[in-house]
Amino acid sequence: MNAKKRKTPSIDIGISAGAREKIAQGLSALLADSYTLYLMTHNFHWNVTGPDFNSLHQMFMVQYTEQWNALDVIAERIRALGHPAPGTYKEFVKLASIKEVEGVPSANAMIRHLVAAQEATARTARKLFALVDAANDQPTADVLTQRMEMHEKTAWMLRSLLEP
Repeated sequence: MNAKKRKTPSIDIGISAGAREKIAQGLSALLADSYTLYLMTHNFHWNVTGPDFNSLHQMFMVQYTEQWNALDVIAERIRALGHPAPGTYKEFVKLASIKEVEGVPSANAMIRHLVAAQEATARTARKLFALVDAANDQPTADVLTQRMEMHEKTAWMLRSLLEP
């Protein structure tokens, strides 16, 4: 007996297939940046040392936990638009604007790396806004707004640690 190929039901949510594809591509880049930032923050949580160890260790844990929860929101929005979400290191490295940090930097260098990565992730989200707005895609706009607010606030808090 021949197995029939299952056809995916068409999606008719008021956003064209082309716009959904472009938005999903932009969200995939945001997911890649977000995952890279998550991994960087978790790595720094494990490896931070120095006189501010306890406060940074705790702060990084709060940050990576928030980032971990955001990954699902972004990936599920990609799926709701009818596209597969990237989910491998190979895909994330290709899509991310954030580069991995090698070795174990000093606590101040960790903070600087995290500021840059938070800001890069906010920029990735912001770049997608014009397309999302043109497509009248309020659910994605809501995700982007929430992510930008969190990344900008976190970058500000981290920058504050670097002031004399």
